[in-house]
Amino acid sequence: MENGFNMPRINEPAPAFEAPTTHGVKRLQDYRGRWLVLFSHPADFTPVCTTEFMAFAKHHQEFQAIGTELLGLSIDSHYSHVAWVRNIREKFGVEVQFPIIADLKMEVARAYGMIHPGAADTSAVRATFIIDPEGVLRAMVYYPMTNGRSIEEILRLVKALQTSDQNGVATPEGWQPGDKVIVPPPASTEEAEKRVSEGYECVDWYFCKKSL
Repeated sequence: MENGFNMPRINEPAPAFEAPTTHGVKRLQDYRGRWLVLFSHPADFTPVCTTEFMAFAKHHQEFQAIGTELLGLSIDSHYSHVAWVRNIREKFGVEVQFPIIADLKMEVARAYGMIHPGAADTSAVRATFIIDPEGVLRAMVYYPMTNGRSIEEILRLVKALQTSDQNGVATPEGWQPGDKVIVPPPASTEEAEKRVSEGYECVDWYFCKKSL
């Protein structure tokens, strides 16, 4: 850690937290057994963040359908979050039904490396963390202050991770459910010889796809 900046690591336990939210106190352990998308935004009542929150809200049921919960965060107060959620409902007609962490002391933001001094001293950058049902951090994506995320891509990534876990496969660029998946490369010359005759769609011994 340098100057209070910490960076979590993929495939290691996600930093534990206990924090007040718009739905009461939430802990990382509360999400055990389900996937969690934890995402930060620089500030309430800002245009880019508002578009992101509306998109998360519109996809909320799709996330829940694949066993995934959403949890937002910013370094605004609990009261600011409540007012912002009400404003989004009143002005845009969108109901935000997932909780938002009020992280005034920046404890969660610092634990997850959301504070980037080069971007802003007191705001969390647009960071997204995908945590699996065992509490392990599986993916993280950082965006600059000026540009919004694609929520559909985050949803796609969760589906891809779940597919890899369930089937022991990898997924190619832009993979969507129903597309062919990539079979893990053979680990020995003997396996490589067998691979091309195992019934997969192979371009070469190291690059084979199959349908699930």
